Amino acid sequence: LGWIGTLVTVWCAYFFRDPQRVTPVRDGLIVAPADGRISQIVLAVPPAEMGLSTRPLPRISIFMSVFDCHINRSPASGRIERMVYRAGKFLSADLDKASDDNERNGLVIAAAGANIGVVQIAGLVARSIVPFVRERQDVAAGERIGMIRFGSRVDVYLPEAVPPLVAEGQRAIAGETVLADLRPADTTRDYRTS
Repeated sequence: LGWIGTLVTVWCAYFFRDPQRVTPVRDGLIVAPADGRISQIVLAVPPAEMGLSTRPLPRISIFMSVFDCHINRSPASGRIERMVYRAGKFLSADLDKASDDNERNGLVIAAAGANIGVVQIAGLVARSIVPFVRERQDVAAGERIGMIRFGSRVDVYLPEAVPPLVAEGQRAIAGETVLADLRPADTTRDYRTS
């Protein structure tokens, strides 16, 4: 029993890790809010409670397995204009219908003259979404905004006509991987460590 307890303790310490990240900070860059595999890039209507759009927007879904770091980070510097929690089911976060049916916490971040949607989605094992921020709070790109305990997913809704710079199946690193660029003609980029 002692060895089992030790292994569980080590695994919990590994799961709740919070590594330092180097975040590109130029206005207009959208970085990954979560570690994990980019499971889907589609056009989808954002959850109605977020008030983003009634038309389909580019959505990038990042699936976090139980082995990924579950600290979520802000995809851009800006202000949290809206934060809406919605209770729901606990289907596998890798399924497309998890975006509609599962428990979720949605944030709308006003950044670089556009609104970015971030939806933390609880998964089959995840039973808790823990926010670290609140409405009307200013956030920096790569800043910690919350965590989802155990396997889960984060969806990012980009503004209309903004092309993703990643591909399905690619691994994302929260706060570091650039998902999209609202100013693609600008090549200057700076970085900060968090």
